[in-house]
Amino acid sequence: MNFALILAGGFGTRMGETEKPKQFLTLGTKPILIHTVEKFAFLPDFEKIIVLTPKEWINYTNDLIKEYIPLDNVVVIEGGELRIDTINEGMEYILNNYDGNNHIIVTHDAVRPFVSHRIIKDNIKQVEEVGACDTVIPATDTIVESKNSEIISSIPNRTYMYQGQTPQSFRLNELKELYDDLSEEDKLKLTDACKIFVLNGREVSLVKGDISNIKITYAYDLKVANFILEDNND
Repeated sequence: MNFALILAGGFGTRMGETEKPKQFLTLGTKPILIHTVEKFAFLPDFEKIIVLTPKEWINYTNDLIKEYIPLDNVVVIEGGELRIDTINEGMEYILNNYDGNNHIIVTHDAVRPFVSHRIIKDNIKQVEEVGACDTVIPATDTIVESKNSEIISSIPNRTYMYQGQTPQSFRLNELKELYDDLSEEDKLKLTDACKIFVLNGREVSLVKGDISNIKITYAYDLKVANFILEDNND
């Protein structure tokens, strides 16, 4: 079975002073989170859409889901302290409520509301074939590395550079195995789940993303997102 994990555990401190986490801010006429969940909830590919959010926002999130998405395939549960822990909470929910562990999980940022059905389906296909995948777009700017934030350490060949997006998708049993072997120190170093596979020498295939699949992090991003939404509705 296929499961979507919508990662809505952040508080969006880089958005500036807001009355609620950024995933609950309004985009067009609906919260950002709702735009994102709808992309998955109305696809027949998924057994369940699991939204992971801070404990204090679970009731609020449930109310939003009931208001905007009249389906019974969405569940809201508490996320973890770190991103990788939040994904693990989703995996634990699946293992505790469904038989087997050879499921596919599609993990996606709650604040990437413009993910396409093509990208989602390509993720599922690549996991079926390879076991893990990451959604990316080619880097258009030169990438500069600096190990001390003052002097350039290296300038990698842009031909081989990509910008990571989400979804990132995996076979649950493989990711769970690698997660359970992590130390607490390892977890603090990991910025995304794909890195666990790479560090363990396992293949992660690339799925072609889209420049419109933006992550809403700053106030400016929300302005851009509103322009994209208006353009899509024209």
